[in-house]
Amino acid sequence: MLLEPPSLDDGRRLWQLARDSGLDVNSPYAYVLWCRDFAATSLVARDSAGTVRGFVTGYVRPEAPDTYFLWQVAVDSAFRGRRLARRMLDRVGARIAERGIRYLEATVTPDNTASRALFTSFARARSADLSWSPLFDRGHFPAENSEQHEREDLVRIGPLS
Repeated sequence: MLLEPPSLDDGRRLWQLARDSGLDVNSPYAYVLWCRDFAATSLVARDSAGTVRGFVTGYVRPEAPDTYFLWQVAVDSAFRGRRLARRMLDRVGARIAERGIRYLEATVTPDNTASRALFTSFARARSADLSWSPLFDRGHFPAENSEQHEREDLVRIGPLS
């Protein structure tokens, strides 16, 4: 797998992967825009044919320039079980640490055991502190969606080295 920043042309594939992975899907426009404006803090995993099989999107928080917020991680179902999510997270972690960013944050629903295990192993491998705290509850989401959307807990990992 080739791990590299996304190109503008990757936006449609990120949207498809997010949809097929069961993530909260943003508009296709958002993924195209993400590939333009946040390519430096995101990455895609391409197979030998150049097809995007996974992605990580994230950004540096404007209010906390020492903190990277990881927005989404997705892996093509045919490529799961190969530690691709962890390899992408490791690459992002190395890239942000090189830029002097000391913390990684993300939100995870309580039942997402795979993501919780991913972030726990990432923190352990870097000997970094890991903390969980409530961030968004159902009331933060639109009323017509509040019964469907679980709360989101914030994971904070760092300091990174």
